[in-house]
Amino acid sequence: MNPIFQSALALQNFCDNHCWPSCFIGGIAVQRWGEPRMTRDVDLTLLTGFGEELKFIDPLLLQFHARFTGAREFAVQNRVLLLKDSLGTPLDIALGALPFEENTILRASLWEVGDGLLRTCSAEDLLVHKVFAGRDQDWLDAKGILIRQSHQLDFSIINEELPPLLALKNAEENLVKLNNLVRDLNADL
Repeated sequence: MNPIFQSALALQNFCDNHCWPSCFIGGIAVQRWGEPRMTRDVDLTLLTGFGEELKFIDPLLLQFHARFTGAREFAVQNRVLLLKDSLGTPLDIALGALPFEENTILRASLWEVGDGLLRTCSAEDLLVHKVFAGRDQDWLDAKGILIRQSHQLDFSIINEELPPLLALKNAEENLVKLNNLVRDLNADL
């Protein structure tokens, strides 16, 4: 099995054994829904809610290795726990609490990889994550998702979830950019 998938499966099993709701986002989900690309880390959303983060952070720090001194404090402040596993694979664990993050986990489904099943976010939620992040690689991933899933995407989910998130960081122009990308791709199809 691919070492990234092996690391992801171990992290998922740890969360499942604790009955913690979670799903993969980022590069692993891109492998499923977009144009496959090389990824060097595992991105997971873990539903912690607000105020209970240490109940999740501390057991994870006992099982996996912090990537730097002060990772616990960083996680509490920035809502992302940066770990690595015994293989050296970076694990980026988003401490989810927003309704969108909860919905992402509820809409997640299993994907068969090798001898295991990984729970990934939906293509729609991955697209929302990518447009929200809005970095160059995210836009390339968004285009790949749109191309590969073009006629299967439920845009009502995207149109419901994305605008409030973009408003949180004053990035409403990303919705315009997404709509232009969809329009341009539809003209090419």
